[in-house]
Amino acid sequence: MTDFAAIDFETANGQRSSVCSVGVVVVRQGRVVDSFYSLIKPEPNYYAWFCQQIHGLGHEDTDDADVFPEVWQRIAPKIEGLPLVAHNSPFDEGCLRAVMQVYRMDWPDYRFYCTCRAARRVFGHRLPNHQLHTVAEACGYCLENHHHALADAEACAAIALKIL
Repeated sequence: MTDFAAIDFETANGQRSSVCSVGVVVVRQGRVVDSFYSLIKPEPNYYAWFCQQIHGLGHEDTDDADVFPEVWQRIAPKIEGLPLVAHNSPFDEGCLRAVMQVYRMDWPDYRFYCTCRAARRVFGHRLPNHQLHTVAEACGYCLENHHHALADAEACAAIALKIL
C-alpha cells in the first residue's frame, strides 16, 4: 500500500462521538506528502478524567476549537479517494461514524485498514503486545508524544508503509 491516509482520533469521554483532536497523515507513492492536526470541540462536550489522563486535553484546549463539521471540511479534500489506515481501526472508524451521525453528515463509504491487525499477523507472539508504540518500535519508528493525534497518525503511517 503506497497511497493512503493514516488517521487518529482522541476522545474526550467514553462516547465515540466525543472526538477532541484529530491527526491525519497523507501518503502518496510511499511518501508523506501532507499532514493535518486540529483540536475539536467535542460532542458531548465533557471530559472524563481517564481520557484526560491519557491525552492531557481538556476544556481549556477545546472550548474555543471548531466543531467537527468545520474541521472535517478541511480534511475531506486531502483524503478524497484514499483508503484510511488506523492502529486499532475499529476505534477510529467508530469515532468517525459516530461523530458524523451526531452532525447528520453523509458517510462517504471510507475503506479502513488496521495496522494493529496487520501487526498481529506479521509479528505474532514475537512482540509483548501490539500497542501502537510497541509496533512502531518494531518497525524502526520512534514514537514520541504518544496519544497526540498527529504523532500517533505519523507512527501509524510509518507502520503501514512497513507492513501493509
